[in-house]
Amino acid sequence: MLYVVSGPPAAGKSSWIRANATARDIVIDLDLIATSLAGPGAPQWNHDPILLKVAHRARFAAIEEALSHRETVDIYLIHTMPSARALAKYRRHQAQIVTVDPGRDIVMQRIADMRDPAMTAVATRWYREAAKRSSHRTTRQASRSW
Repeated sequence: MLYVVSGPPAAGKSSWIRANATARDIVIDLDLIATSLAGPGAPQWNHDPILLKVAHRARFAAIEEALSHRETVDIYLIHTMPSARALAKYRRHQAQIVTVDPGRDIVMQRIADMRDPAMTAVATRWYREAAKRSSHRTTRQASRSW
C-alpha cells in the first residue's frame, strides 16, 4: 500500500508515519533525504537550493523504485503539497492520501519554535491552497446537486 502523507510544515507528518509504519516499511521523506545528503554540522532543516535539487532527484528515484515493490512492502511518502499531476499518479497506484493538519495556529507556533522561519511562507501557501481546494470541492459538489 502507498500512503501519501501531506500537510503543512510542522504539522506532524513524520510523527504520523512513526506511529503507523513498521521497520520493514519504506519511508520517503525529503527532509530526511536532505539531512542525509548534507555535510557534517549542517542544520537539520537545510534548504540550500543545490542540496534541495539533489534531494528532490533522490526522492523521485526512491519513489519510482519503491512503487515497483508496493505489493510486498508498505510505502509512506511525505509530500507536503502534491500537484494535481502528482495526485493523479498516486491515485493510479491506489494510494491512500492522508492529510495531517492540527490547525493553522498550532502549525505556525511549531514553526516559530522549531523550524526555519522561511517555513512560515510554505505553511501560508499550504493553507491558501487548502482553502482553494475546499472552495473548489464545495462549488463542484453544489453544482452537482443542482
